[in-house]
This record gives sequence, structure tokens and C-alpha cells, in this order.
Amino acid sequence: MNFTDLINSETPLLIDFYADWCGPCKVLSPIIQEVKNDLGEKIKVVKIDVDANQALSQKLQVMSIPTIMVYKKGELLWRASGVQTKQALISKLNEFATNN
Repeated sequence: MNFTDLINSETPLLIDFYADWCGPCKVLSPIIQEVKNDLGEKIKVVKIDVDANQALSQKLQVMSIPTIMVYKKGELLWRASGVQTKQALISKLNEFATNN
């Protein structure tokens, strides 16, 4: 499955752009896992290593990490950089999961 297939999903897709050496990314990772556990099938989550996917990261203008993007039906709905709280993520994702 390629990137275009992933973002064209009917289910909101949260993409976490990260790097193994990134401290804030290590803080955000368990938060995203908790969000996925809480929301279950309402969302999909994909982690993309910016070092291993430099062309995609440049194309999407990922300038700082962690960067989170939410896509649904091929459209970028939300983007944020830095560590987000669990409640902020759940609130935002619930909004996208219910809007068609």
C-alpha cells in the first residue's frame, strides 16, 4: 500500500512523522498508542520515519518533528508539530471521525 492509498481512506488516518533520535518523538509515541487504544477502529495510525522517508517528508514540508497529520478521503484535515496531549488528540480525531 502506498501513501496515496493510505490517505484516501474513509477512516481518519493519523500520521506520526518521527525519528529514532528525537526526544519529543519518544514522548509522543506512547500518547499516540493510548489514543489508538481508546479510539480503536475509528482511526488508523501510521508512523513514518523521516530519515528513512526523506523524499516524502520534504514533499509534505515536514520541517520539525514530531509532526502529526490527519488525512481523510485524501484531504489533509489537520497538522500539528510538537508533542500533543492525549485529550487534544482524542478531541480532534473524534471530530474527524464523526464528520463525513
